[in-house]
Amino acid sequence: MSKVRVLVGTRKGAFILTADGKRQKWEVNGPHFAGWELYHLKGSPADPNRIYASQSSGWFGQLVQRSNDGGKTWEPVGNKFAYDGVPGTHQWYDGTPHPWEFKRVWHFEPSLHDPDTVYAGVEDAAIFQTTDGGKNWQELPGLRGHGSGPKWQPGAGGMCLHTIILDRSQPKRMFIAISAAGAFRTDDGGATWRPINRGLKSQYIPDPNAEVGHCVHHVAMHPSRPGVLFMQKHWDVMRSDDAGDNWREISGNLPTDFGFVIDVHAHEPETIYVVPIKSDSEHFVAEGKLRVYRSQTGGNEWEALTNGLPQRDCYVNVLRDAMAVDSLDDCGIYFGTTGGQVYASSDAGDTWNAIVRDLPAVLSVEVQTLS
Repeated sequence: MSKVRVLVGTRKGAFILTADGKRQKWEVNGPHFAGWELYHLKGSPADPNRIYASQSSGWFGQLVQRSNDGGKTWEPVGNKFAYDGVPGTHQWYDGTPHPWEFKRVWHFEPSLHDPDTVYAGVEDAAIFQTTDGGKNWQELPGLRGHGSGPKWQPGAGGMCLHTIILDRSQPKRMFIAISAAGAFRTDDGGATWRPINRGLKSQYIPDPNAEVGHCVHHVAMHPSRPGVLFMQKHWDVMRSDDAGDNWREISGNLPTDFGFVIDVHAHEPETIYVVPIKSDSEHFVAEGKLRVYRSQTGGNEWEALTNGLPQRDCYVNVLRDAMAVDSLDDCGIYFGTTGGQVYASSDAGDTWNAIVRDLPAVLSVEVQTLS
């Protein structure tokens, strides 16, 4: 029987949750790196026991941790990141120059085929690559060297590169998203990039056709349809059917179209999930009700999924990397909250239960389906 491993990064350590294919009884292991912020953990599709973790502290800086045994033991690897090839500054909120600096890794995206090759999205916004299991990291400077770089500004969480999507059908194609600059695509393995933000509208940008400056919160793609992208923006849920060249809004009947997470069902490319948040100033769910919304038509028509979720006096947030799906026949959906709960559904969202409670605030959730 298949097994499931859920990797949870929190404000004060990492936790690893495991269950068999029935996903009814969960073993909780952790905290690993107790007291540290774990922004993201992700396993290699090529070797599930190879896991990379981003360990961060305002006092001690950033460490990359690697496990070769499914998270039982860890070792720090290659913690040398240096912006390379594109010196300069970017704008701060008030338009003043601000030097580029390396603060933390927000997201790891391991290669689909090689456990030693990993991409890292960092703050200040840049993308790095390792080809030796994390011992050495090199920036892909073409992104930051794009002509729009001086116009990038930090979102409320920092100027972070938080989304990296690899295209199985075109190995040299990759999508990334930056808060607050927008989405970008490379078709040549990261040598050159171009903004893909046409159709996005942002209230505080004077030019409605601005090439960059949009606060994209997350982007999701189904592996079988690499030309179709779904986006949760600062406001608006969006869809592109041409690999990001053009976007259209699909917020439909959502109670609010502000949020952070968005994900796609493992076997139904038109089934997508979001968690609406009240507003950009009140980062908690509306009406005190924790509701996942599902569209089975690719957007516009949404239904609230509430069975097993608190429907009163709940004021949590669900952050951008805190939702994941497994690949079992009955697709499982997982998400974590800033209240320290991790919820799971083994029936594509029809019913939910908390598989762990009272963790530190959850920053990220990833899931591995193990044979």
